[in-house]
Amino acid sequence: MISKTPLLENAKKRKEWWRKVLDLEEAKAQIFFSVSYYSITSVSYYSITMISVMFAGHLGQLELSGATLGNSWVTVTGIALMTGISGALETLCGQGYGVKLYKMLGIYLQSSIITTFSLSILLSILWFNAEPILVWLHQEPEVAKMAALYVKYLIPGLFAYGFLQSILRFLQTQTVIMPLVLCSAIPFVIHIGIAYVFVHHSGLGFKGAPLSASLSLWISLLMLVLYVKYSEKFKYTWEGLSMESFHYVIPNLKLAIPFAVMVCLEYWAFGILVLVAGLMSNSENSTSLFSMCLNTEAVTYMITYGFSAAVRYISHEFQTNWKREMGNGDKAKNAVAVTLKLSVLALTMIISLLFGHNIWASFFSDSSEIINDFASMTPLLALAILFDSAQGVLSGFDFKGVARGCGWQHLAAWTNLTAYYVIGMPIGVFLAFKIQLYSKGLWIGLVCGLFCQTCFVLLLTLCTKWTKMELSVKDDEKLVLV
Repeated sequence: MISKTPLLENAKKRKEWWRKVLDLEEAKAQIFFSVSYYSITSVSYYSITMISVMFAGHLGQLELSGATLGNSWVTVTGIALMTGISGALETLCGQGYGVKLYKMLGIYLQSSIITTFSLSILLSILWFNAEPILVWLHQEPEVAKMAALYVKYLIPGLFAYGFLQSILRFLQTQTVIMPLVLCSAIPFVIHIGIAYVFVHHSGLGFKGAPLSASLSLWISLLMLVLYVKYSEKFKYTWEGLSMESFHYVIPNLKLAIPFAVMVCLEYWAFGILVLVAGLMSNSENSTSLFSMCLNTEAVTYMITYGFSAAVRYISHEFQTNWKREMGNGDKAKNAVAVTLKLSVLALTMIISLLFGHNIWASFFSDSSEIINDFASMTPLLALAILFDSAQGVLSGFDFKGVARGCGWQHLAAWTNLTAYYVIGMPIGVFLAFKIQLYSKGLWIGLVCGLFCQTCFVLLLTLCTKWTKMELSVKDDEKLVLV
């Protein structure tokens, strides 16, 4: 018995040492929550349009430029707005579910769908006139023509994406996880086959790339609609169509517009930089290269964004229960610490990119010039991924991390505005045109903006007195629920 005591003490010390490095239980919970839902779901939906760009890119340099510019236009004017507008459901459905007003979840969902449908009609008019607008923005006429063609065939997908975002929020507030994973991952896998057939074997060619994305989004939407309609889980939260939903359209908009503005601030910054890349002498190459970097950075961000969602959940629990459990401050702080350590997983993606950049670039294009140029951008891209992974945990592109969970939306919005529009863009434009670094200059500016954003939000998090924070729910949100 005496000889076993030191062994037990050593084992206990090792366990305590691991806890200081990483709380394994918290890490397991966050990985399941984030990877199973947010990361897989977000990456799947984002990759549907990215796969279409890849198939279009193998048709030629002009097609790659048109697809990347068109996809940027779609993201800035469509995806960003739909993601932001549907964000109000997280507040409305979350409150309704929390106080057991289950019927209201279905009402809120319908009001959100009415809003997104109306917005989709207006955006469709804009998308039909994309070519003259892009030419007016000094984009290469041939590239603008291809981009406009790409955008037109994605219009059906715009409606599907708007409906999807609303349903995703509706399900998310009810902690539905695996059905969301399946209804996003399965259409993504099917999309690869659909895109291949549409582009290479249907006679559609370039038009088949965006059209296949639209079809895949509608397949995912149909799967989710059938699940909600026939699952017993939603017998209280979905009671069918109701005219009462029209009464909540305006209250929904009051919450949705601020969400949309916050989301669009960052999306629009990226979109503006893509347009600036189109002003360079070799516009086809620069537009394609910069968009490829943005797509790569976005996919890696989606993974760490899942951890941001886990922190938001913990911080929201802290916000609602802080009076009852003063120890929740330590819990929230521990959750943030664990998530920041897990975000180091981005290093594995960075290492993979540094060694496999040629393979990744070849998915977008067969052009040796594009592949070589992408290789030269890889170190800067790795820096952007590193900074974005850390700040994504704390603020997120739609402020779903600590900043939003703890009521710091205004600070996060001003941080993004300053980081991208005051610091990042001016530096990028100066380096691109005055110093003639071109695409590298634009990306260096973006890295500078991300670095400033990460430093500020990290400082804000570290300086917060978690156990002394008193968080309140906004009065206007209470009124909407009533």
